[in-house]
Amino acid sequence: MSRRLRTAILISGRGSNMDALIEAARAPDFPAEIALVVSNRPEAAGLAKAKAAGIAVAAVDHKIYAGREEFERSLQIVLETHRIEFLCLAGFMRLLTPWFIGQWRGQMLNIHPALLPSFRGLHTHERALADGVKIHGCTVHFVVPEMDEGPIVAQSAVAVLDSDTPDSLAARVLEQEHLLYPRALRLVASGVVRVEGNRVVGASASPAPALAVPSSG
Repeated sequence: MSRRLRTAILISGRGSNMDALIEAARAPDFPAEIALVVSNRPEAAGLAKAKAAGIAVAAVDHKIYAGREEFERSLQIVLETHRIEFLCLAGFMRLLTPWFIGQWRGQMLNIHPALLPSFRGLHTHERALADGVKIHGCTVHFVVPEMDEGPIVAQSAVAVLDSDTPDSLAARVLEQEHLLYPRALRLVASGVVRVEGNRVVGASASPAPALAVPSSG
């Protein structure tokens, strides 16, 4: 097969989506290689998991830098040292500056726990329940300077149940995140999709799971 895209995953915590990407990339035909995991928190549990999986890890502690761009310039050096070509944000809890995003325009994905453009930002599950939506889900999108506004690669939906709490809804959405992110990375890394304006065109991700009729169950 052709050379695989050298990809880094950026995390801040346990890295459950990181696990899903690492597992998917074990397949010989997967078009991306997870070559590095980086965290802005040296104590992040995901670093130990990635190291145990045989993947290079690095910590760039944001707390020791005077500002965001100083932190990002050190992060950029780490990525260049490891010859990284593509980034996946997976629970990376830092807002990135336009400078850093500009270095990786069209080469950086994020996963967001909502069906964008609805519920940008934080506390998505609480807000979805408060607004009474019947369908919720997750989105993989390219990163642009505007928060949660980049071209959408793929989405997956779940039904919202009458009995849902933020935690129960979050758990079902997270299950879909673990399926969706590897599919989206495969689409992008294999080159079967491309960005035109603010749209991603080409082959689509696997269809979202069939939705159950919301009920009190």
